[in-house]
Amino acid sequence: MDITIHSSFLAHTDPDASLAFYRDLLGFEVRLDVGQGTMRWLTVGPADQPDTNIVLAPPAVDPGITEDERQTVLEMMAKGTYGILLLATKDLDGTFEKLQASDAEVVQEPIEQPYGVRDCAVRDPAGNMIRIQERR
Repeated sequence: MDITIHSSFLAHTDPDASLAFYRDLLGFEVRLDVGQGTMRWLTVGPADQPDTNIVLAPPAVDPGITEDERQTVLEMMAKGTYGILLLATKDLDGTFEKLQASDAEVVQEPIEQPYGVRDCAVRDPAGNMIRIQERR
């Protein structure tokens, strides 16, 4: 089989703040910007990986989700336990310095993990955990 990852979804609560984080801070290109207001879907990805996408979507908008479930999703997002994205870079220290100089919430400074990777962690504007590993 020839299977690749095409799109992965993360929830967002503020499309403009998400654009500032993913486009302006991380340098991803915007591939789609659909909808308006809080009902806005953004597709972003690394410029050199045109077939790999992150779709930033409003949380819990499926019509089958109850208001209690939607509230649970929002609470989990606020704690950083709902969505997680793992990225990689050759320049972890430079990337971290840029993130730290912004208004991104730093969760963990670069550290050598006991399982053999060096990484750091921040939260995006919606609270999603973003871990960035050093590519060696």
